[in-house]
Amino acid sequence: MTEQRYAGKTVVVTGAARGIGRGIAERFAGEGAHVVLADLDPAVHEAADHITSGGGSALAVPTDVTDPAQVNALYETAESTFGGVHVSVQNAGVISIHRLADLTERDWDRVMAVNTKGVFLCAQAAAAAMRRQNIRGRILNAASGQSRQGFVHTPHYAASKFGVMGITQSLAKELAPEGITVNAYAPGIVGSDMWDYNDRAWGELLGDYGPGELMKEWVAGIPAGRAGTPDDIANVLLFLAGDAAEYVTGQTINIDGGMFMS
Repeated sequence: MTEQRYAGKTVVVTGAARGIGRGIAERFAGEGAHVVLADLDPAVHEAADHITSGGGSALAVPTDVTDPAQVNALYETAESTFGGVHVSVQNAGVISIHRLADLTERDWDRVMAVNTKGVFLCAQAAAAAMRRQNIRGRILNAASGQSRQGFVHTPHYAASKFGVMGITQSLAKELAPEGITVNAYAPGIVGSDMWDYNDRAWGELLGDYGPGELMKEWVAGIPAGRAGTPDDIANVLLFLAGDAAEYVTGQTINIDGGMFMS
């Protein structure tokens, strides 16, 4: 039986309909948490149903993380339904890949809005909810390998993820006196719908790559010898969200098999 480290605690996960976000939500639910899954993808309902059908506690809340009213409603719903917010995982993110000449202002604004503004809005609402209940909570923000080094054809995505690292450091300093820690996690290559898109889009721009060939080439350069999984990400977040990590704040933790070592 899985240890119930998060029994009685409420965990909000954005971008939870699929991929990394869904994996994170399932792992927290498996350890006893009430999980609030937020996403604009209708699949968020199936993700929540999957957890509840297995005996877990989950609630789907369709949410646009770029809309302050919807974000505030998300955390108010989590608080009113389950009695408080103990952990907030800002996992929602988008990417697009373009040559500089083809990168539009609309592309830039969408990526920055979801990846950076969305993290800010959710962290702000999460901190407010934690303060209302005097909870020494955990705020966990999705960074990226591109918080360490910008990749070609994605200046907007790199900027958005460097921004997440800065938000994390700033909020960690402000919230530490209240016992609220703020950390970020930086996945590398993880098997997901996003990385299927990355493989196709980068492959078209970087050379004559067939489906899966570019990702295979990049994975070959990872010291650990494989791509990551949602479980790899969740393993670290389960630590950062727990009591054992109360002295860890303001950090961006690489979870990438050794792609980046700084």
